[in-house]
Amino acid sequence: MTSLQTVAWGARVALGLLLCIPAPTRTQEADGTIPCVDGMAGGHACDRVDLLGRMSREELGAVDTVKLNDVWGWRDPRDGREYALVGRMDGVAFVEVTDPRDPGYLGSLAATAGSRMTIWRDIKVFRDHAFVVAGGTEGHGMQVFDLTRLRDVTQPRDFAPSAVYTGVESAINVAINEETGFAYLTGSTGEEPCGGGLHMVDVQNPVDPVFVGCFAHPNTGRRGTGTSHDTQCVIYHGPDEDYAGREICVSANETAVSVADVTDKDNPLAVADAAYPATAYAHQGWLTEDHRHFYMGDELDEVLGLVDGQRTLVWDVTDLDEPILVAEYTAPNDDPEHNLYVRGDLLYLATKRSGLRVLDIGDRLRPVEAGYFDAAPASDAPPDDAASTVAGASRFNGAWSVYPFLESGNVLVSTRSEGLFVVRPHARR
Repeated sequence: MTSLQTVAWGARVALGLLLCIPAPTRTQEADGTIPCVDGMAGGHACDRVDLLGRMSREELGAVDTVKLNDVWGWRDPRDGREYALVGRMDGVAFVEVTDPRDPGYLGSLAATAGSRMTIWRDIKVFRDHAFVVAGGTEGHGMQVFDLTRLRDVTQPRDFAPSAVYTGVESAINVAINEETGFAYLTGSTGEEPCGGGLHMVDVQNPVDPVFVGCFAHPNTGRRGTGTSHDTQCVIYHGPDEDYAGREICVSANETAVSVADVTDKDNPLAVADAAYPATAYAHQGWLTEDHRHFYMGDELDEVLGLVDGQRTLVWDVTDLDEPILVAEYTAPNDDPEHNLYVRGDLLYLATKRSGLRVLDIGDRLRPVEAGYFDAAPASDAPPDDAASTVAGASRFNGAWSVYPFLESGNVLVSTRSEGLFVVRPHARR
């Protein structure tokens, strides 16, 4: 605590004595924020990340053994209110986080009737609609939900989808290019599985999705059919003039990084694929805002003992025809990473049993840790042996995903068992 903070603290205590108001403790600010002090915030190990609020798994409507997975966010353009969309094994929970210190559960969207409960659910937002897919099941399709229906909800309720796209049975992930209005479903099953690659859907009219084509990168994925675990698709504005203004998807294809030009949905083109050392499972990644670098995680390299610590791969994609692995960041832990996102010069990474890690990537090739928050201390028990960890649910313990794009600068973190956390890193864009 600085000298100015000490003076301010003393003034607050003195005012509290004068007005008979209980003084705030040093572990909680007057507005309810629990600051990271001496490496702890509300019972969670931390460094330069404050705890604003949280909701338990049960408060999010998860009963019995139902656990959580993905998280995404939505800002209502009408009034600026902020919401968290939290995936459960059996559906999606809606939470208002405008006041993160007092989050409010608004209800849930159940999984499509007839589909079975699954650990994989993914959510994205476009034009005030949520798009929800589930992996490892049948009959789920892609749910579409009009988020404006959350306005003025005063009591938690069960919601029905606004539409269901049935062009797939299931999908592991969905990505949406908000500049073009196309959704890209990965790892899908159904009538047109696209080899597990990109199942492309026009969602410009959100409640009337239309299938427009497939792309599967040859000779990638564990089966060699082009399976993508996750992707990011953008209108390219990076330094490679050959692709200026083209719609480009950069994907984690289990065994390699894939770059594709999907501008023409009838004739998408494979641009490049790139392998890397100690490959276990190319899981997910995100481009920097200038489209010069792609940061990616391999979910299983740590679990299988292929690397010495938690590894984040840094790709130079200034020449899209030849992605180059230019750096590897190794964190001071060996927990498997999951989802990561880039905002400005900060990278936000959900790392299972080590929770949220924030990296300063101002120097693209030399990331520096700028903070962390262990959202899942109950998951810190030593992992099982590699074989059982890969096969069993224990590898999914801890933090699943992070959403750092709220206009407020607050960050959402979802965990499998502990619930939803709203945190505020000291280093923010």
